Amino acid sequence: MTFTLAIVGRPNVGKSTLFNRLVGRRAALVDDAPGVTRDRRYGEGEVAGHRYRVVDTAGLEEAFDESLEARMRRQTEQAVEEADLVFFVVDARAGLTPMDRHFADWLRRAGRPVVLLANKCEGWASEAGSMEAYALGLGAPLQVSAEHGLGLQDMQDILLEKMTAGDAPPPEEATPDDVFPEGGETPEDEEAPDGEAASDDEKQGPLHLAIVGRPNVGKSTLINRLIGEDRLLTGPEAGITRDAIAIDWVYRGQPVRLVDTAGLRKKAKVVEKVEKLSTSDSLRSLRFAEVVVLLLDAEAPMERQDLTIGKLVVDEGRALVIGLNKWDLCKNRDEMLRLLHDRLARSFPQTKGIPVVPLSALQGERLDRLMSAVFAAHRIWNRRIPTAALNRWLEAVTQAHPPPAPGGRRLRLKYMTQAKTRPPTFAICTSKSTGLPPSYLRYLENALREDFDLPGTPIRIFLRVRDNPYRS
Repeated sequence: MTFTLAIVGRPNVGKSTLFNRLVGRRAALVDDAPGVTRDRRYGEGEVAGHRYRVVDTAGLEEAFDESLEARMRRQTEQAVEEADLVFFVVDARAGLTPMDRHFADWLRRAGRPVVLLANKCEGWASEAGSMEAYALGLGAPLQVSAEHGLGLQDMQDILLEKMTAGDAPPPEEATPDDVFPEGGETPEDEEAPDGEAASDDEKQGPLHLAIVGRPNVGKSTLINRLIGEDRLLTGPEAGITRDAIAIDWVYRGQPVRLVDTAGLRKKAKVVEKVEKLSTSDSLRSLRFAEVVVLLLDAEAPMERQDLTIGKLVVDEGRALVIGLNKWDLCKNRDEMLRLLHDRLARSFPQTKGIPVVPLSALQGERLDRLMSAVFAAHRIWNRRIPTAALNRWLEAVTQAHPPPAPGGRRLRLKYMTQAKTRPPTFAICTSKSTGLPPSYLRYLENALREDFDLPGTPIRIFLRVRDNPYRS
């Protein structure tokens, strides 16, 4: 079992900055506004060859009802229950507050080892607050500055001592899932051992599945239902999710990395800095995904913003699945599906056959159908077609509908091969790189999709001109 470190404290004391410092990259959103972090976020760190898991938590609030603050507090309590060590962070510049004292008492009762960190100690203004922290009764505070890296070595020494203690679990060997930290870079850009880029067929690991959509369509509720626990904050409030949270999950023996994203609104409506950061994080997760589920609200499906998000997914070359949520509340279901398919056919003619799965995340209905559609889309996205079959097909389609002849000289499509998968990408050797209109490329793309059974996935076709050694 991996050693787990939880970072807790009241809002705006620098927990997410410390989290980023420990995992070695900007994984969590950081802003001066309090309450940016809401869901707990996991990351991986390493010290002296020992790997550990870090948990960033929401700011502790003294709320015990069903409000958003109370739900965030329960997320933090869950992180402390899982932890082998807790870093309790206070703001040395602001000094102790009654909330700091209250939660210090709570941590003592929790029965977990606690290390007190006095953060923001990069200047003289922090001296008084650092001394005040002794009053919490949690031992001598460690003076650190998460933003400037002050005290990082001391924190790592404490972690190493705890991890190598006799009652602590031994460090685990790195697994394929540990190679890239949660919400971080995928292995697509890594090099093969011989220095050459690994081929698409050799790449292994969990299926990266991002759930995207407008705010309040049920993305977090869907993920909670899929994994069978209340891992993510949910509620009637729009815009609860801010960070893109990645969760490792296994579905019927297949590893999946689920990524919950913040709701994407129209660009003109995104004015606050925190929402801009959230939007940027969501778009980054979309670009690193393999399959994207665009979740729609069955009561208002395929609005203009839904089409914008779907177009972005297709332009990025990701496999797309449409999830029609809140299906249990839909009245005229047949008419709704007909209108939705018509809208998809008009708006995405270049990706005919995008799968649409009606579901209810709240009731847990048709989730198996959704995952079946996800894996089917992933298989199509990874499909490779033999070169011989492609050239027989190219000869047949060009005879049935020859390419145009600009200036009276017909273009020749000589040879075709599949350059790569993810998405299926094809190269055609031609006599000229110009003169082939987009309409003829769409004809080839639609014929490819129909004849080789490639519904719903983006297809790329590039023209190449073979060098003529006799051309002066």
